[in-house]
Amino acid sequence: MKIRLSTLFLLFPLLILALAAGAVGGFALWARQPVQMPAAKVDFIVDPGSTPRSITRALHNAGIPIWAPGFILLARVTERDKMLKSGGYEAVQGDSPWTLLERMALGERSERQITFIEGWTFKQMRAALSNAPDLKHTLVGLSDEQVMAKLGVSAKDPEGLFFPNTYVYDAGSTDLDLLRRAYATGQDILDEAWKQRAPDLPIATPYEALILASLIEKEVAKPNERSRVAGVFVNRLRKDMPLQTDPSVIYGLGSSYDGHLHKRDLLQDTPWNTYTRPGLPPTPIAMASRASLEAALHPEANHYLYFVARGDGSSEFSSTLDQQNRNVAHYILGQGKNPGPRKEAGPAKGHEPSKNSEQSKK
Repeated sequence: MKIRLSTLFLLFPLLILALAAGAVGGFALWARQPVQMPAAKVDFIVDPGSTPRSITRALHNAGIPIWAPGFILLARVTERDKMLKSGGYEAVQGDSPWTLLERMALGERSERQITFIEGWTFKQMRAALSNAPDLKHTLVGLSDEQVMAKLGVSAKDPEGLFFPNTYVYDAGSTDLDLLRRAYATGQDILDEAWKQRAPDLPIATPYEALILASLIEKEVAKPNERSRVAGVFVNRLRKDMPLQTDPSVIYGLGSSYDGHLHKRDLLQDTPWNTYTRPGLPPTPIAMASRASLEAALHPEANHYLYFVARGDGSSEFSSTLDQQNRNVAHYILGQGKNPGPRKEAGPAKGHEPSKNSEQSKK
């Protein structure tokens, strides 16, 4: 009996080691086994300050039932708990607990993207933000002025101040983050372009350049005509002629615009009615592309004062009102198309309006 007890006593440490080795091996096997997934890809958010325990709750809420004690132990033993980065992540079929943990430690966040289109208004921009996937919405219910205050921008009117582009963002980012990036990008591009502007332009500030660029953006359908249209607007500004650009009138009409410009619309005075008011409108009317901004600051040197849509996206330019009227008769009235405001209103203040709104780019 003494021999048996002594033998057992000698074997006991080996038994403990074997059990421990088995436990470690089992734990290592679990850490490398694919987790159960409710779909091929599952998005989840790691909030700032998250711990391994709170992350397991986030995974459970996303439909990934991971073993919490094992995940917490894995994070602590490997010291990955000190490296976890907040943001949006994507779990894919075949991911193991270790894969998920390592991804969060390395900050390999899932990315989304949103595109703000040149010619969009701020209202359209906010609509795109509200529909963007995996974006935290912090601006719901705020006025445009309140949004600008949150951005820390002194300007109260946001129109045209954000640069149209495709922005990549991490899931879990906020709408304010994206607006801040688009604003900063727009300001950098505007400042750079303004420094390199052509001399003797009839615009005094970068903001006026942005206003002019937005008019060009909305008027031009053919990219190679941007600079020429800019030349027409600049020539009119120098001669104190009203710009008479339909997109600005339409912008001023707001929700009352029914898709067609009428004589009453051209006569309805708003701050953006470039038939009833001289000079530039008070704000941009849309987001302008870099190309439109460059055209505004480097207009073509020409003698044109008018242009009219040909019907194929291009424009016919002229230097005299008589020629403009002939062009309108040929391209608008002569095509048997609805002439829109031209037939009703005719020239405003002695000048034929610049372009038929039905043929405008946007």
